[in-house]
Amino acid sequence: MRTYEVLYILSPQVTEEEATSIATEFKKVAESTGATLKNEDVWGRRRLAYPIQKFNEGIYTLLVYESNASLAELDRRMKNNDRVLRHMIVRTDEDLKRADKLAKRNPKKERVRPAPAFAAAQPSSADVAAEASGEEAPQA
Repeated sequence: MRTYEVLYILSPQVTEEEATSIATEFKKVAESTGATLKNEDVWGRRRLAYPIQKFNEGIYTLLVYESNASLAELDRRMKNNDRVLRHMIVRTDEDLKRADKLAKRNPKKERVRPAPAFAAAQPSSADVAAEASGEEAPQA
C-alpha cells in the first residue's frame, strides 16, 4: 500500500461550517478511489510565509491516506476549488522504505569512545587539591 500526505490551505474567508463541508467532500473523493484515511490533523488558522491572493493567513489541514491507486481525482478537485489557496499531495511510503533499507545496511554499532588524549596529560582536580594542601596525590 502507498501512503500519501495531503496538505491544503483554505482561504481565511471560509467559515468553519464551510471548511468542514469542504473537508468531507475531499474525504469522499479520496475514499471513492479506494483510499483509507489514517490520520486527519486540522492545524487551524495560521499565518502564511508569504501573501497568497492578498491573504496573509489561511486554514491548514493535513490528511494521511493509504491507497493502492493514485489520488489524481482529489488533486483535480483541489485545483478546481476556488476556496483552496494551495495544496500538496506527497507520496511518503518511498521515503520510509528508503530509510528502512539504509538502517538495515548500516546498523548502528555500540562504540566505546576512547578517552581524549588531553585528559590524560592534564592533572585531575584531586591532584591539584593535593598539591595545594601539600599532601601527596591519591593513587588510583
